[in-house]
Amino acid sequence: MITNPTKQRSLRGHKPTRPTPRAANTADHQGLLAWRLTPRDRWIIRMIHEHRVLTAHQITALAFPSFRSGRMRLRELFQWGVVDRFQPFVSVGTAPMHYVLAPAGAAVLAAEDGLDVKELGYRHDRAFGVAHSLRLAHTVGVNEWFTALVDHARHADPGEHAVLDAWWSEARCARHFGDLIKPDAYGRWTAQGQTVEFFLEYDFGTEVLGKLTGKLTGYSALAEATGITTPLLVWLPTARREATARRLLSKVWRELDDPDSVPVATAAAELLNPTAAHPSPADEVWLPLDTHGATPVRRCLNQLLIAWPHVPPPITASDDEQGSVDSLVSMAPAPAPMPPASSRGPSMGGR
Repeated sequence: MITNPTKQRSLRGHKPTRPTPRAANTADHQGLLAWRLTPRDRWIIRMIHEHRVLTAHQITALAFPSFRSGRMRLRELFQWGVVDRFQPFVSVGTAPMHYVLAPAGAAVLAAEDGLDVKELGYRHDRAFGVAHSLRLAHTVGVNEWFTALVDHARHADPGEHAVLDAWWSEARCARHFGDLIKPDAYGRWTAQGQTVEFFLEYDFGTEVLGKLTGKLTGYSALAEATGITTPLLVWLPTARREATARRLLSKVWRELDDPDSVPVATAAAELLNPTAAHPSPADEVWLPLDTHGATPVRRCLNQLLIAWPHVPPPITASDDEQGSVDSLVSMAPAPAPMPPASSRGPSMGGR
């Protein structure tokens, strides 16, 4: 859960799963998948490829009406060789299944994009290598952060009109902005007619805060180079660490050539209500670093621009324009963060 993420030190390697019969990745099997895979399946495959690894709970929250229906469908996708899975061993309790892209799933994506699997940038060993990565917990934590936003949007009141418009992975951000900044993610959130775009720095409480504050100069350089003011959201585990981070961030922020070009807001995971049905970063937990003389109050994510009147509303690029930007760095367009419309209704079954 976003209110209690699993720490890297709690992971103790890869727990082997029971052998399960799986289909061979042959040409005949690929033809069969063309009939078997639903639009939701294809969206899940693309999301796993974009974000490296998603847990069973995350995929269920993203696209299924219940954990049971999600588990049943994921089991089928695994048996068809579309996704692979592993279960980290944890010192307390049981970790959920973690899903990565398998060769048959990579072949489906490559065919859809008119590419060879190599051109897709997929290698099975690299995909599965995340199971042993020392950044596994951080990657899962960032994905949980955005999953909570999607889950909030799927269960929001119709009048709120909540939607996650964009969710770029760390790898995609590195390809676009890596010469200046390397954020953990980029996103764009809309609710109640208000849209805010942002870069995310996800702090797990293990990084030296001086390294985090040092990143502000890079964000300032990006704003100067592009002429675009994009807010920076800093997510921390506890209110105590948030207070320390805010003190250090304020000092560095004030020394920037143009501090207003880097609006910063912070929040702490422990401020969320763990008993709420769908706690998420959309809640009233964000505290802007500078309020331009106004009384500092915590705001909902979509209301942050109220605290920064100098920041214009984000310009939403069309799909064609976004595709042109992605083509400059040899990447397929980022998948839509929200699941296909046919899978959002509460009446959907396992398929």
